[in-house]
Amino acid sequence: MSWTVEFTSKARKQATKLPSDMQDALLLLINDIRRDGPVCLTWPHYGKLKGRAGEHHCHLNKGKPRYVAVWKEIKGQIKLVEVKYVGTHEKAPY
Repeated sequence: MSWTVEFTSKARKQATKLPSDMQDALLLLINDIRRDGPVCLTWPHYGKLKGRAGEHHCHLNKGKPRYVAVWKEIKGQIKLVEVKYVGTHEKAPY
């Protein structure tokens, strides 16, 4: 059974402003989350955010500017992940 991935309205807008290669990387990440769940150990600099239950992040690229995605596993709902932020590392909410 696959996971459902939803974007906040803010993250959806951020995703449309990404360079095309970062949009492609984000799509690959979303497909991995749908297939395998919110823990993405194969992605660069993946990690759970300390002190923030159920929140995860990873880098979408190497180099500068560095782009990241932040998502949250929603508890109490069946296999739902919400993408909260997509953008540069400098503005990431962690």
